[in-house]
Amino acid sequence: MSTVQTDFDRIALASPEGATHNDHYLTYLLRHLPSHLDTALDIGCGKGELSRQLAMRSNHVLAIDLSPEMMRLAREHSQSFSNIEFQLADVLTYDLPAAGFDCIASIATLHHLPLRETIQKMKAALKPGGVLLILDLFAQRGVLDTVLNPVAMAVSVTLRLIHQHRLLPPREVRAAWAAHGAHDIYPTMTEVHTLCAGLLPGAKIKKHLLWRYSIVWQKSSER
Repeated sequence: MSTVQTDFDRIALASPEGATHNDHYLTYLLRHLPSHLDTALDIGCGKGELSRQLAMRSNHVLAIDLSPEMMRLAREHSQSFSNIEFQLADVLTYDLPAAGFDCIASIATLHHLPLRETIQKMKAALKPGGVLLILDLFAQRGVLDTVLNPVAMAVSVTLRLIHQHRLLPPREVRAAWAAHGAHDIYPTMTEVHTLCAGLLPGAKIKKHLLWRYSIVWQKSSER
């Protein structure tokens, strides 16, 4: 985890502004939530984009991240949101309250963590009737992924032009992400489906174009 922390401190310093591919899917995730929540948890909050969206419909948002530099940016960008509590912490060792949150969300974080253990912890911390939202990256496999990859690249460049007005990220940003990607490990979609079948029965799993998948799951109100 110290390596992950170092990577994201470097990424935060190299790229303090700008939309990411993850932001492209926020609207899709948030449409699965009710209009108002009491408590929400954002695991791996990064610069706080999702935390701020959750704060607009929640009484209180707990936002956790391992990177001090990411946390610094999140706090700077969220000064108008008094209902967000930022905590510099490792979710694996952080003491989450049992059945404490109406929504637990995580974006592009779970591939840095033991997937089964983390989902089990998220599930235990979710209130009965609460909603789990996950967006993460998958390992590309098979002919279809190969065929769709050029399309995804074209969409990726288009989004960067729209949001950042450039074809490529700055050189230092590319170098920071390349160094981080050298030790990233992603699950296959088969592994995601198998894991959810055992832990999150009935979960809505969707494969997205920009090398990401989502999981939406509502905990039974009887649990």
